[in-house]
Order: sequence, then C-alpha cells, then structure tokens
Amino acid sequence: MARFEKITNRFASKMILAFLLIILIPTTLSGFSFYLESSALVKRNVRASTVQVTKQTADALSSIFNAGSDTSDLIYSDLKVQKSAMQYTLSPLSEQIEMTQSLNTLLNNVVYSSSFVRIVYIIKSGGIGWGSGTFSTPKLRKVDLNYQEWVAESKKQDGGFVWQPMRKDPFSGGGENTDLVLPISRALKDFESLQQIGLLVVNLNGEAIINTIKQVKLGETGRYMVVNPKGEIMIDADLSRIGQIVEDAKLHELIVHNDAVEFEYANKGVHYYGVKQLLSNGWLLVGTVPTLEITGALDKLHTRILITSACFALLAVLVGLIIAKKVTKPIKQLTLEMRRVQQGDLSVRTALTSTDEIGLMSRHFNKMLDEIEQLMLRVEQEQNEKLEAEVRAVTYRIHPHFLYNTLSTLRWLIRAGEMERADQGLAALTRLLQANMGKNGQMITLAEELEIIQKYIVILEMRYEQKYALAIEVQPGADQVKIPRMLLQPLVENAIFHGFVPLNRGGDITIKVTEQQGELRIVIHDDGSGISEEKLKQLNAKEGMTIAGIGMKHVYDSLRLYYGAGSGISVTSDIGLGTHIHIVIRL
Repeated sequence: MARFEKITNRFASKMILAFLLIILIPTTLSGFSFYLESSALVKRNVRASTVQVTKQTADALSSIFNAGSDTSDLIYSDLKVQKSAMQYTLSPLSEQIEMTQSLNTLLNNVVYSSSFVRIVYIIKSGGIGWGSGTFSTPKLRKVDLNYQEWVAESKKQDGGFVWQPMRKDPFSGGGENTDLVLPISRALKDFESLQQIGLLVVNLNGEAIINTIKQVKLGETGRYMVVNPKGEIMIDADLSRIGQIVEDAKLHELIVHNDAVEFEYANKGVHYYGVKQLLSNGWLLVGTVPTLEITGALDKLHTRILITSACFALLAVLVGLIIAKKVTKPIKQLTLEMRRVQQGDLSVRTALTSTDEIGLMSRHFNKMLDEIEQLMLRVEQEQNEKLEAEVRAVTYRIHPHFLYNTLSTLRWLIRAGEMERADQGLAALTRLLQANMGKNGQMITLAEELEIIQKYIVILEMRYEQKYALAIEVQPGADQVKIPRMLLQPLVENAIFHGFVPLNRGGDITIKVTEQQGELRIVIHDDGSGISEEKLKQLNAKEGMTIAGIGMKHVYDSLRLYYGAGSGISVTSDIGLGTHIHIVIRL
C-alpha cells in the first residue's frame, strides 16, 4: 500500500495519467459533428423568423413616425397658424389673448386626433409660444433658443424635418422633465415671403415608441435600438445611451457602412447576431442578440447528445484538467517564490504541503531559507557589535589624547610661572569637560559639537600661543541634526597640529554646513601647510584608513557604523595653500 502511494505521488505518474485521459477526447467527435449539422439548420429557421419580426416592428415604428410627420404637415400648412405667428407681436393685447386661445385650442384638437402625438408647440424668439396640453410658457422663457443645436439645425433645414433623439420634454408643465417624447422640429415659414416666422415642434409619445420596441423579444438578453445614419443612438429603452455613438466599433461599422439586413460580429469574445431595418424617416431599427440565445432549443438537443455519447469522455477530460492544474499550480507558485528570493526577499516561505516531490522540494526550500536568514542575522549582529566596540575604543583613546596634550601645556605654564595663563587654561578645560561630559549617549546635536570645538580652540591657542580664527556657517535648521560625539573635533585638531604648528603661525579654519536632498554636507577648510600627494591618496582610500591617525580613524568608523551607503569622508589639499575635508551624511 505504501509503495503504491509512493508511485502515484510522483510527478511523472501524474503527467502520464493526464495524457492517458486526454486520449479519450476523440470519443466525443461523432456527437459534436451531429450537433454542428443540426445547429446550422436551426439557425437558418430562427434567423428567418427574427428578420420577419424585426420588419414588422420597423413598420409599426414607421407608422408612428408618419403620424408625427403628417401632424407637422397639417399644422405647417394651416394659414391661420401662419397669420397668428406673424401678426402676434404687432397686435393689441386683446387680439393676442384671442390668438393664444385659438392656437392652443387648435393644437389640442390636433393632439386629441392622434394617439401617437403627445404634445405640440409653436415657439418664437423672445419667449413667445403656444402649445397643447401641459405646454409651459414660463419654462420656454428660461431657455435661450439661440444656444440650442436643434433650433440651429431646424433653421438650417429651412422647413425640412429635423428628427431629434428621444428625450424628456423640457417645456412640459406637468413636472420636471416628466414627459418622454420624440421631437420632430421644423422652421415655420410664411408661404408668401418664404421667411422663417417661428419653430414648429411635434412631440411623439415616447412611452408608446419604447413599448413598441419592448414588445418584441429577441432572445433572453437581446435588445433593439434606433440609430441615425451616423450611428448615433436616437431611441433606446436605456435613456442614458441616447445621443451616444454606438460603442462597439465593429457594430458601428456594420450599421453605417454595410447594407446587409443580417450580420454577425464579436465583442469581448462573445459572438452576436444582428438585424436591421430602414424606417420611414431614414433611421435604422437595429437588433442584436448573443448567437447562443437564438439557438436555445438546440442547446437541449446538444446536451442530450453529449450525455448519451460522450459523458465518460467529458468526465475523463475534466479529471485530466484537474490533475494538470494540481500539478502545474504548485510548480508555478514555487517558481515565483524562488524568483522573489533571487531579488533579495528572504522572508518568502512556500505553503505547499503536498506529499510528492514538489512538496518535498518546498519543505527543503523553506528550511534552507530559515538557515540562511538565521546565519545572516548572526553575521550582521556580530559585525555591528564589532564596529561598536571599535568606535568605543577609539573614542576612549581620543579623550586621553587631548587631555594629555592640554595637561602638558598647563604643566609647562606653571613651571614657567605663568599662573594667570595656567588659570585661564584650567577654566577653559573645565568648561570643555562640562560640555563634553554633561551629555549622555554617543549622539549629540551639531550645535553642541560646534560649541565643544569653540571651547577646544581656546585651549589650543593657549597651548601653541597662536591665534586661530574659527568661522562657522550653518544652514538654518541643520544645527539640530544629531551626529556622533567628537565627529568634527579631531579634524579641527589635525588642522591646527598638522597645518599650522609646523609653520609656527596661526591661521583660519572655516566650518560650513548645508543640508539638501536628504544629505548633510560638512566642509572643513584650513589655510595651513597642506598634505602631500602620497599621504592624500592613502587618506582617501578605504584601506588607507588603517594607517590614519586616531582622530581620522574615529571619524571614518563613526560614519561607517551610524550611516548607510553614500555617507563618507574625502580629503583634498594643495601644498602651501591648505586642506579641504568633505563629509557627506545621508540622513
């Protein structure tokens, strides 16, 4: 039993099993070929029926459109309407009231005579208008007709019909945009002078048009819409789509540039069947439906065929796919995790728990990463401890170093009988020790370090009996940056001891501090004797710091321990002109 499980858990065994299962697929080909033949027959019959239904729907819509255009012609040719429209503004108030009542009555009678006409109105510039039903003159006055595209188009057509997209009637007084209408507008003209005297708008019943389209079923999710010759949607049950260009580029191409009544296209991997019919006003009734929905009856037949002739083959394929997925998924997962480790992420751990070779590889992979991570932590901890010990040792060596120099100077002053200068020296040393010992921890602010340096300069001036001018330029805010204790003091001491003492003279020392782009830059310059080219190369080389003095080694080790890559120190010098020390600290 255990041996059998070992064999079945192997990767090769799984792949062989998958290939054997795939061989069973041809057993379904006979049933599938029969399905294709029957599918073609059903599609022909269903499509013929769909074309016929679409044509009937187009005829119904054309009848509604014709009712609107006939109503428009009736009012357009009425001489009484023309006369009232021309003479209204020139007539006295009593006649204007009479004209308004007469026109409103006429327009109401026209609407009552047609079940497809919702509302009719005649409008002129200046907020003048007449209409049937709930037409509202106050709403008309709120609209500037000069900025309406349909008004400009109606004037351009000069008496011709302008069919507009379906919309909510803006001039209805029954509420805010409550009447859904399909407007037909045209310029109203004086037959004698042929001048435009107003605008005539016949609004067809939008609800009746939508219901006419909805009554026709096109599969389960199929839909009809009406578009103009440019492919703009003029009528749709979804009002948010009205006025937009047909979104699918392939469908738009078939509508605008293809005269075929039937067509097929694909959108996002789904195949659609489409049909279109020309309407009386030049628009197109377009219906689209997923191809599978018009062959719904065929799907049942297909299912029966598959159940009777290929059920075992399908089961075998399904099992093969499951096994293949189970085999390839852990391999892909393990590969991705190995790639993350290659990029430096050692926190990756696999969650594969299978009992085959892949699972065994996964467990060894996790164990290896655990050991590497622990080893790196130990190495990092040891290195940090070593560096901290080195810096502490160097720091302790520096303290006795400058104390010895200072006390030696005081001793010689006392022997020479210069008690006053010795007293001044002791006072300066006391202040220096207070500043140095009054702060806890290895890190102090740059301002505190500069204060210690200024006190230290006093001691050195006493010791060497020279005047050392110290100039400090610090960018505002940079003086509060924390730096390691005694980072700059050894450099100032070196400038005096190696730069000025051999020349037996005083000199100038400048410390300039700037902060920019996340870096603290410190430049220490002296006008002393300078450094030879050979020694300068040694100081600028990393390995050269092993032969540097105590002070320089302390500075180098402090930068290496407390700051990351990009931080460091460099030295430039010219013999007889002085020395520049550049320190860069990545904050």
